[in-house]
Amino acid sequence: MKPRLEVVAVDCLMVRLFDEIAEANMPWMLAASERLRAVFAEDLIDLVPSYTTLMVHYDLLALTPAQARDLVGEALNNLSPDAQAAGQCHVLPVWYDPRVGPELDLLASRSGLTVAQVIRRHSEREYQVFALGFAPGFAFMGLVDEELAAPRLGTPRKRVAAGSVGIAERQTAAYPVVSPGGWNLIGRTPAKLFDRERDGYSLMQPGDTVRFAPVDHGEFIALGGDDTPLEAQA
Repeated sequence: MKPRLEVVAVDCLMVRLFDEIAEANMPWMLAASERLRAVFAEDLIDLVPSYTTLMVHYDLLALTPAQARDLVGEALNNLSPDAQAAGQCHVLPVWYDPRVGPELDLLASRSGLTVAQVIRRHSEREYQVFALGFAPGFAFMGLVDEELAAPRLGTPRKRVAAGSVGIAERQTAAYPVVSPGGWNLIGRTPAKLFDRERDGYSLMQPGDTVRFAPVDHGEFIALGGDDTPLEAQA
């Protein structure tokens, strides 16, 4: 790890810890987040973690840019991941079906796998939540099996149903709310991923892990899932 500091704005610094996305980064990212929150204390306005970076937004009325850089250096000095630190593990039920996952058959055909094999490979892994973004509660997770990796759609959909589970490159995610989107959809979860009444709003946070658990149609409906086909929701 070779940390670099980049200026994003007059009151914002980007701490770049890594150059490549990897699951092994997360313990270091969590440790750096904890240290940065501690050293900046009440002078920290926001801290936004991503795959390889941490954006530090600080109070310019309380700190000069030079003082902010010094605090970042203090936070990263002798940094080491906490072996005991771990996020929450979430198990999300998913109904994998072409009616709600129109790219399920396409991914199977492209990879030379059967639909059942695509479902098994997607659901047998435990995914790391790297970052939140795009929409409230949208968690970018990875890394999916290389054979399931697929580029985003050439033309994004204008409307993707809440709960839709998709793949883009080697990332996977579930749409927390109805929104446009260009990911390859393979199923749908009934889980409530974004809730204004929840502390932090999002079900998942960076550092958490996620497993997708296949369920049949009946169980999906019993859990409160909406099985309206994607085309009917447009």
